[in-house]
Amino acid sequence: MRPAFPALFLGATFISLSPIFVRLSDVGPTASAFWRVALALPLLWPLVMAARRPGNARMPWQWLLGAGAAFAGDLAFWHWSIRFTSVANATLLANLAAPFVTLAVWLFWRERPTATFTAGLATALIGVVMLVYTSLAFSPTALLGDAFGVVTALFYAAYILSVKELRDRGAPTLYVMAMTSTLTALALLPAAVASGEPLLPESATGWLVLVGLAWVSHCAGQGLIAYSLAHLPAAFSSVSLLFQPVMAAIFAWLVLSEPLVPLQLLGGLVVLAGIYLARRGTG
Repeated sequence: MRPAFPALFLGATFISLSPIFVRLSDVGPTASAFWRVALALPLLWPLVMAARRPGNARMPWQWLLGAGAAFAGDLAFWHWSIRFTSVANATLLANLAAPFVTLAVWLFWRERPTATFTAGLATALIGVVMLVYTSLAFSPTALLGDAFGVVTALFYAAYILSVKELRDRGAPTLYVMAMTSTLTALALLPAAVASGEPLLPESATGWLVLVGLAWVSHCAGQGLIAYSLAHLPAAFSSVSLLFQPVMAAIFAWLVLSEPLVPLQLLGGLVVLAGIYLARRGTG
């Protein structure tokens, strides 16, 4: 258990660097989302082959395609959210995926949520209103970025549910990660080309930023969290969920000089409290 605990926080820290890489990138938001998964593939597939478990021959392709499509939407909208609103808002709103997952389970699988979850969701939504009100004081584009953050959470919730179904059917985590990354790259490349945004970095530094996004945030961050959660109690997943937006806001302050106003800080704390309660209310 000891190696898993620092792995959880290190993985959450690596993932929290992803919005910083997106802001520093000199390609468009959709293009950076494409490179995030495309540059990860040369690392992921050799690991899958080395594990000698390339997946079940009867793998449900409809769930894999669903996971790939959801992940593509998640990354595309989140990267646009990061460009339009603050890193703190974009990251906090994307983490609303956890309550949305429980809502989906209630609507489609008729698993009634607990009172604690309902209280947590209501608290999180109050925090969202505070964050959106803060964005109104900046610019209309910040409000659009917040809206993209909420859409990100919806796609991320769909991705989580798809991956859960795949894992329940026996698909290895690393295989699912490699397959969904491949499908996401195939979906995002034509979208990036059609958008007309810059697709290729202009310098070696630009490529290093994209490699950091792919190898540090995507591969190392998600890989460490997947490893740690396999060796830690499920309650620790809530800790990593709350740790990521906090670290993202700190990195944005240190690297991008992005300030946090008092109402935004309070709204962020309310959102985190709501997410924590919602997670506690799911058992």
